[in-house]
Parts: sequence; structure tokens; C-alpha cells
Amino acid sequence: MENNIRAIALDVLIKIEQNQAYSNLQLNQTLQKANVKEIDKGLLTSIVYGTIQRKNTIDFYLDQLLNKPIKKKDRWVISLLRLSIFQMLYMDRVPDHAIIHEAVEIAKQRGHQGLAGLVNGILRKLQREGTAEMDKKAGAGSEKAALTYSMPQWLFDRWSSQFGNEDAEKMAESNLLPSPVTARVNTMLTTRDEVLQQLEQEGVSAEEGELSPEGIIIKDGYLPGTEVYNKGLVTIQDESSMLVARAVAPLPGEVILDACAAPGGKSTHMAEMMKGNGKVVSLDLHAHKIELINKQAKRLGLENIEASVLDARKAGEKYDSASFDRVLVDAPCSGFGVIRKKPDLKWSKTEEDVLKLASIQKDILESASQMVKAGGQLVYSTCTVDQEENSEVAEWFLQNHPEFEWDPDFSEKMPEKVKTFIIEGRSDLQIMPHYFNSDGFYIAAYRKKTTGGEKHA
Repeated sequence: MENNIRAIALDVLIKIEQNQAYSNLQLNQTLQKANVKEIDKGLLTSIVYGTIQRKNTIDFYLDQLLNKPIKKKDRWVISLLRLSIFQMLYMDRVPDHAIIHEAVEIAKQRGHQGLAGLVNGILRKLQREGTAEMDKKAGAGSEKAALTYSMPQWLFDRWSSQFGNEDAEKMAESNLLPSPVTARVNTMLTTRDEVLQQLEQEGVSAEEGELSPEGIIIKDGYLPGTEVYNKGLVTIQDESSMLVARAVAPLPGEVILDACAAPGGKSTHMAEMMKGNGKVVSLDLHAHKIELINKQAKRLGLENIEASVLDARKAGEKYDSASFDRVLVDAPCSGFGVIRKKPDLKWSKTEEDVLKLASIQKDILESASQMVKAGGQLVYSTCTVDQEENSEVAEWFLQNHPEFEWDPDFSEKMPEKVKTFIIEGRSDLQIMPHYFNSDGFYIAAYRKKTTGGEKHA
């Protein structure tokens, strides 16, 4: 079966490479359609994500191992070599000779004897000589660090300038580790202890989360295949992401706006915190994503979510100003906090993308802020770590909106473990992936003043 798993992994990698498909979506689609056994899902995921995560480093070695370029029509062989090199260098589950044999067999089946010989020669050379001599060409300083942690040079340099070399390296290293599977317990229907007991009965090993009282960490087993999941007792969500709804702190009976809501994790979390009373208005640009929100709400038994297709920048055309008790802007962003779950992000995004996103984020925040009632809450969040999209946007907003102030209760809403990362006098929080083995996330919380303060023209 493992040979078949490698063939399936190759197909996934080729589609991601050729069609610029998102790795997480392509992999999930394949897991559903290819009839992969439970026992093999972990291996397939490790090969696909690991190969993409280490792409820069693998290509550094591959460039030196190849004597001549591979023909355009045979470019799929590059993906085969990448996944084989990844297994040889970074996985110890299968011996090298077996990896080489399987790669050669796949090359024979999909290509011809010449390609099989090429694959055999390259992988046997790597097996024989290792990487010591090739490593000497890795450069020094940030160039070597970017290669060691398989990062685009521009992105590593950007992190280094924003956070210092030490944090940049820790973050880059953490992005090469597998992302833990975490979930949020639906406290409207059950308790965390009950869910942990039921999962154990279903053969899934889980434990309490680190950051959220509703959070659990799956140690072993496949959560979506359980009755616990199918009955709507849990939602797959990262623990950092769970802190966003806590920052909003919605109360039963209130009307909440989730301006950029898909796929619905934070909308459903807020609806659960409101005990199904009041209303969460969930907006997204795309109709198919609104379907995801509705599907999620239905599975969780939530009837207080109203999902609509609408550009958050045009919310004022549909809703009256100052008509929501609390507003969440979980803005579109570069996603550099979730590289472990979407490793292709670091190869597909550019520095120009960050600049464009910061402009969009400001536009959405500007529009959504008009919806907040006097005395109401506004929360801005992203799943990235870039300061230009995070603290710089948050500070820009305050400077241009004197009718808002930092939320004075923000620290009380956050778990003790993260309070040390909140700067005194502010109400924002940057979580890095290496802090709690969770996603990188940014949260800024404001309160709209009841009197005084006029928006700058």
C-alpha cells in the first residue's frame, strides 16, 4: 500500500505545482476521493506537506544532483524526486533502498526506462554521498538560515527585521513541524470532559487544550470520522483562533457582525457563546463559502446565524450605521501564521501581496467600524504574523478614529498564558507559532466611546 500512497502523494504534488491548487484543499479532496485507509492518511499527509515545506532545501540539493535539466514534458519527475528526497532526508519510517526502489517503479510505470534510470542514479548518489559536500555551498548568515529552514529569502529577511533573528529562526523552524489537530467543544450541547470520554470510547485519543477552556488536542485518531464530530459536539479549529471570539465576548441577545466570516469557525463559536440567543450576521464575498458557514451552523445545531454574500467594504449599503453591539473583522491576510497547515503559502505569496492586503484590511476595518454602536466592541484579527498587516493596521485605525479606544477589558478576556504578550497600555496580542504550538494569530480589540472623539476627515 505504501507504494500506492507515494503514487497518490505524487498526484497531489503535481496538481499543486501545475494548477497552483491550495495544498490543504487538494489533500483533503484526495483523502475523500482516493479511498485512503485511516492508517495511511498520516503518511500521505506527512509526505505531501513535508515535501512542500522543505521545497527550497530539497531543490538546493536536487540542482546539484542533476547533471542536466529535465525536459518540460517530464517535469512530473521533479515532483517524484522531491518526495523521494524528502523521505530519505527527513523521514526514517522506510529504509532508503525501499524508497529508491519504489520511486524507480513509479518512474517506469509513468514514464520510460530512461527516466527510471535517471531517478535511480540521482537517488543512489544521494544515498551514497549524503549532503555534507552540498551543504558547503549553502552560504552564510540569513542566506544559510533561509535555506536551512526552507524559507523564501525575502520572507526570512522580513521576519528577521521585524522580530529579530532568534524569533525569525524559531518561527521558521516551527513551521516545519506537523500542525496539531485541535478542536472546539460545542458547549451548548456538551462539556469538554464528556467529549474526551466519548472520543476515548470511539478510539480517538485526545486531551485538554492549552489556551482555551473549550479546546481539545487530538493525539491519535481521525476526528471527522467520529460520532462526536457528526453530532456537532466539536468543530475543528486552532486554539489561537479560538481566542478571537473570546476577545469579541458576545452576550446572549446581542446582534453581532462577523464581517469576513467563512468558513464559519468564529461565527459558530460566537453563536455558541451566546447560547443560541441573539444573532450573528456572517458576511463573505463568495456564495460557495456562505454555503460552508450554513453547513457548519446546521451540523452544530445553531439557528442564530444569518449568512449573506456581501463584500464587507459595502456593509454600510445594507446595514444601518451603529446597528451592531459587536463587530469582528477577521480580515483576509497573507496567512503566514498558518504555514504549517498551508505550506504552499510561503512559496506563492510575495512582498507586494502583503502591501496590497494591508490596504484591503484598512478598507474593511474602516467600513465595518461604522456598524459599531456607541459603547460597543470592535475586534480586528488575522492569521498572519506580519507587522504591516497587524500592529501597523491597528495603530493606523486608532490614529484615524478617535471615537475608538483600546478595549480596557481585553486582558481579562485572555487566558493567563498569553497575558505576558500583551503590552501594557494596549489591547492587542501577537501569538507566534512557536509560543504554544498553535497558529500565528494577531488580535486587536477596541471599544467605541459613548461620548467625545470625532472621526478625522
